[in-house]
Amino acid sequence: MHGKYSHGGRHPHSNGYPHSGGHPQGHEISTIDYNENPFIVIWEVTRSCELKCVHCRADAQTKPHPNELTHEEGIKLIDDIYDLGNPMLVFTGGDCMMRKDLFELSEYAVKKGMRVSMTPSATDNVTKEKMQQAKEVGLSRWGISLDGPTPEIHDHFRGTSGSFDLTVEKIKYLNELNMPLQINTVISRYNYDSLEQMAALVGELKAVMWYIFLLVPTGRGQMDDCLTPAEHEKVFRWLYELGKTAPYDIKTTAAQHYRRVVIQQKSRERLIDKGDIRYEDSISDTAYLIDGLKRAPKGVNDGNGFIFVSHTGDVMPSGLLPIVVGNIREKPLKEIYRESPVLKEIRNPDLYKGKCGICEFRFVCGGSRSRTYAVTGDYLESEPFCVYIPEALGKKENSSTI
Repeated sequence: MHGKYSHGGRHPHSNGYPHSGGHPQGHEISTIDYNENPFIVIWEVTRSCELKCVHCRADAQTKPHPNELTHEEGIKLIDDIYDLGNPMLVFTGGDCMMRKDLFELSEYAVKKGMRVSMTPSATDNVTKEKMQQAKEVGLSRWGISLDGPTPEIHDHFRGTSGSFDLTVEKIKYLNELNMPLQINTVISRYNYDSLEQMAALVGELKAVMWYIFLLVPTGRGQMDDCLTPAEHEKVFRWLYELGKTAPYDIKTTAAQHYRRVVIQQKSRERLIDKGDIRYEDSISDTAYLIDGLKRAPKGVNDGNGFIFVSHTGDVMPSGLLPIVVGNIREKPLKEIYRESPVLKEIRNPDLYKGKCGICEFRFVCGGSRSRTYAVTGDYLESEPFCVYIPEALGKKENSSTI
């Protein structure tokens, strides 16, 4: 990645600021306690998928699991999710389009007043008719993965020749239907040098959101494919500048330390006074200062405002942090989310180890718990891909050299 790409136009709702986290819908919520309710729930409705992505979290299979949640269990799950403060619900997979009752489940949730999105794979299963059906059902957004600006890069990522052309074709269908489009991109060694081209393409394809994932070495994702800590930092600073002019919003996942970068950059530009930020507050102005749309009242992290339900009902902090904390067939999701000892630990940044545990940004950032677990085997350890030295640690090192 080199230099900075400028779109020459400012997003009408961006206030000139990049967006570091929160709700994919841009839904404003003034108060929420992540100890009680999640901000977003991801339901892996199936693990079936026809693609063979090199970084697949789920290690997806070609056929549905025989123990997949039934339609009736899915309806009950939607009811349970609604009772958790009606968070955002995202259907994912595998390829969620391979679940036969997907639109029945979607319609049920929408009629309850839930905000529902889906992230299907761009395969022949995604027809214009199904896109029209999704719009009629009332889906809020359609997310499609695009991991490179060229067929060579994207098709290699997806393990399927022709995937890039098919993805662009499906996106054009969505544009014709005026369905809000979210483009999901995993940033790794494969596309690091093509991010400027990618940013331009996202704009050309009329996306309203660029949803960026920083690779976590789990599933088929490999450690050698991850960026270095310094490269992470470079990407974050580039995203900050891009967000000032991009014609779409930017959301990062597994990149919690981007929030720290945003605060630092805004402080340098005197857009905020760093001394005014109340890091310890669950609900404060911090999120607004970071995120002009105020999508979430504070930073979402694995198991902290975010929860994942697998195709067989297993509940995990996220799909990238594969620790099972319960199963909805045995306990209600509400009880699992609020009472799990693992989730309670994750939601307490004062328990974090290493520099994350003493970092002044730990309540705003907290590091990616999923990446920490994947690399160290301990979800409370310090984020291994962060270059920042906390103030407390810096003072300690300085005093020891005097």
